[in-house]
Amino acid sequence: MNIIPYLFDGMGSQYRDQKFIENICRKIIEIRKRKGIVQEDLVDRTGFNLKQIGNIERGVSNTSVSNIAAIARALEIHPRELLDFDFEIPKNIPIRKERKSK
Repeated sequence: MNIIPYLFDGMGSQYRDQKFIENICRKIIEIRKRKGIVQEDLVDRTGFNLKQIGNIERGVSNTSVSNIAAIARALEIHPRELLDFDFEIPKNIPIRKERKSK
């Protein structure tokens, strides 16, 4: 029994949490606009191309942790600011050790 909702892309079994991605996207846009930074500034500061920045901000790209760090540096913030949003923690099945002891 698996309680965690897994979403699959068209290529197979890669886990993708679109809601989580969209929350990060909203934080990137919110902070970027608050600081008066345009997408082209992120291009200059990260070395990413404009299409890549757009895909990250729209949630099309399931970007890497390294890219999140680069964006945080470009925005001159700690990466934790991009993760500052409500996050539902599901009730999972017991760990294997607990299941075996029953």
